[in-house]
Amino acid sequence: MAPDRHTAPGTRLRLGALPTSAPTAFEIVPDAAARAEIADRLGLTKLSKLRFAGTLQPEGRGDWQLAAELGATVVQPCSVTLAPVTTRIDAGVERRFLADLPEPEATSETEMPEDETVEALPDILDLSRVMEEALSLELPEYPRAPEAAFEGRTATPPGAAPITDAETRPFAGLAALRDKLSDKE
Repeated sequence: MAPDRHTAPGTRLRLGALPTSAPTAFEIVPDAAARAEIADRLGLTKLSKLRFAGTLQPEGRGDWQLAAELGATVVQPCSVTLAPVTTRIDAGVERRFLADLPEPEATSETEMPEDETVEALPDILDLSRVMEEALSLELPEYPRAPEAAFEGRTATPPGAAPITDAETRPFAGLAALRDKLSDKE
């Protein structure tokens, strides 16, 4: 199977071909072009550094455990001002690939598994995809520049006084009523 364009060369491992007597070490340090592609897919302004290194350890008769360190320097637009915000990410990444992972029952609702590090054992493990997924999970959802201040929103219907965020909270009126009643007692 040929790698797709999202896969770095040498990052696809056939788990059945790896030695089972010792851990298999890996290190991925994408070049500038690969980092630019990842940044584009993740909606980043820039991905200036990225490193994913660790080991794949056999577990039992067919399972594997991945333990790695992810390091990255990302630039994202501030969620308030759109100014560039640089964030350093250093995170541990753990995944367990199980040969006999039970299939979830087909229902109208799907529950999240208790252990979110567990995945079904693939024939071929694409470490670059694991790296990109781990990076996307570590990105700040709402990056904020140090000088950015969000003063809150106001909404003003024609001819009325502005309504603040605090006034739109559903239980704000009940809290005021509770306080008023406790003052009478």
